[in-house]
Amino acid sequence: MYSAITNNIKVTATPFYIDEQSSKNNSNYVWAYHIVIENMQKHKTVQLLSRYWKITDAQGKVQEIEGEGVVGEQPIIPAGAKYEYTSGVNLKTESGIMQGNYTMQYIDSPQDLFTIQIPAFSLDTPFSEYMVN
Repeated sequence: MYSAITNNIKVTATPFYIDEQSSKNNSNYVWAYHIVIENMQKHKTVQLLSRYWKITDAQGKVQEIEGEGVVGEQPIIPAGAKYEYTSGVNLKTESGIMQGNYTMQYIDSPQDLFTIQIPAFSLDTPFSEYMVN
């Protein structure tokens, strides 16, 4: 697990290599990652508006992904609550690293946007010779 806290919002990322969907012969490696976003604030409800990911493979190739929400949602997270989702990523190499951020807003003051860091996390196959982390 990898965690980061920004503005009293904790983001925890847990990656999982998916061997049955990967193919070493075709240089296609698949990971799922589970994200937990915990609003540790005492009184403020937040909404996740958008995401940004920077994904770097073992050869240094970078993919940048931006978009609204996560997994088709722009979740509202009340004070003291959590939001969880699982998504996935494919790489052409046996290892890589992901990092990024979420753009959030407070429900009671939607003009005040802020950024929450997603912790960098390692993507490694069990048989990786080179590990990015």
